[in-house]
Amino acid sequence: MSEKGSRHGPPCDVENAVGGITSKEQRPESPVSYDELHVQCPPHTTDRRLMTRIDLRVVPWLCILYLLAFLDRVNIANARSFSLVEDLGLTGVQFNTALTIFFVPYVTLEIPSNILMKRVSPRIWLSGCMIAFGIVTTCQGLVQNFGGLMTTRFLLGVFECGMFPGCFYLLGMWYKRTEAQRRYSLFFSSTSLAGAFGGLLASAIGKMDGMRNYSGWRWIFILEGVLTAVVGLVFLFTFPSFPEQASWLSEEERAYVRARLEADQGKNAAERKIGWHDIVTVMKDYKIWLGGFMYFGLIVPAYGYAYFSPAIVTTYGYDAIHTQLRSVPPWAAAFVFAMLIAYVSDKMAHRFFFTVGPICLSIIGFAILLNVHDNTSVQYFALFLICMGTYSAMPVIICWYNMNLGGHHRRAIGVAWQIGFGNIGGIIATYSFVSSDAPEYRMGNAICVSFICLSAVSCIAYAAAITWENRKKRTVDASTLTDEEREELGDLNPSFKYLL
Repeated sequence: MSEKGSRHGPPCDVENAVGGITSKEQRPESPVSYDELHVQCPPHTTDRRLMTRIDLRVVPWLCILYLLAFLDRVNIANARSFSLVEDLGLTGVQFNTALTIFFVPYVTLEIPSNILMKRVSPRIWLSGCMIAFGIVTTCQGLVQNFGGLMTTRFLLGVFECGMFPGCFYLLGMWYKRTEAQRRYSLFFSSTSLAGAFGGLLASAIGKMDGMRNYSGWRWIFILEGVLTAVVGLVFLFTFPSFPEQASWLSEEERAYVRARLEADQGKNAAERKIGWHDIVTVMKDYKIWLGGFMYFGLIVPAYGYAYFSPAIVTTYGYDAIHTQLRSVPPWAAAFVFAMLIAYVSDKMAHRFFFTVGPICLSIIGFAILLNVHDNTSVQYFALFLICMGTYSAMPVIICWYNMNLGGHHRRAIGVAWQIGFGNIGGIIATYSFVSSDAPEYRMGNAICVSFICLSAVSCIAYAAAITWENRKKRTVDASTLTDEEREELGDLNPSFKYLL
């Protein structure tokens, strides 16, 4: 392709790929000198066309995977509406304990999972885990007592632990920081789609109650688990991997993808192995801890809503089928709102205000539930605010933190830490809404508001921290560093500018 382009489209060099910048005076700070990068899009390809191919080969697979993973995780809330507790003879807080046991392996195994995924490849690791938790979900529909339920929930946590951090880690290795939020939110909104889809599916499957002498709640687990396992088998052959492993891209296209990401984030040291020493080094960075608390604060209301919204809606006087149907609209509204927030956030190349704003919506929703107990319409509207606020702020927080981590090793460990530590909040959520507190659930709502405020404070602290770090980096001369030192430092490289 000549410098003036060709009949197939305009030239598409790395400078154009990071924002159409043509003059050195206009170029923003970048981890890599633009003069060092002379890679162009391969012939007959434009940047937009290439990114569309990447979107179609990466994002839908991740959305389907996490939709089914989240569905298999929270469908126990739908099953509860169809006599699961009575059939298994659960008493006291045994149902809450069954929810809690899931998080024990889910929290502790996320960092090892990301390390293994880096070594094995996302296609093999995530697809294999998907098949496994699909089988476990099916077995969950066959349990006969509390012990069986506890065992299957624990194994579900073992095999699902790598899904969320692994997918975010993989997404972060394909996109620039200013184009990632829409993809992150679309992926994360699989949780909203799963909530909506789960309610509709449960209302339909629930009508199978009594078929082959199985209760409706058993069919929910059996059919959704079989679906997950079958899709996992297909993913073994079709699921995407890291850019360096993408056989569906030509060598020239892979080089171009690496170059545009290097210009935005610095070299990622893809060939570097990750060891336990790296974990200790990464965890010495205080920003890593702030990222964990930002997410931790929202996990409590997120799982509180996901696990107990059907129970809350039941207190409004609906039967099992109508409870499932009424749980759908808040999830649908959350999906639309999250995508709107993501679009504006990417356009403005800003994250902070798009975390605090939705968080305020969620606080208002819980405040309504704490104070209004005699107006069903207002209480139901509060569920919309909670779901929209919580599930639109969470993907922005994860993307903001994730894309401010440079290099495979720092991102793999940092993201797994954020998700793993954050999900400790899931344990708190499972005991926040207990049946003895129905129908007002004052304790659960108060706990959720407290943790949302913790997330807001952590977001403010993180914004202040990266602003201070950016100012400090301006005083450091990065030209003395070798390429190897830059790769090892990742986002700590003085030329890496954090996105606010």
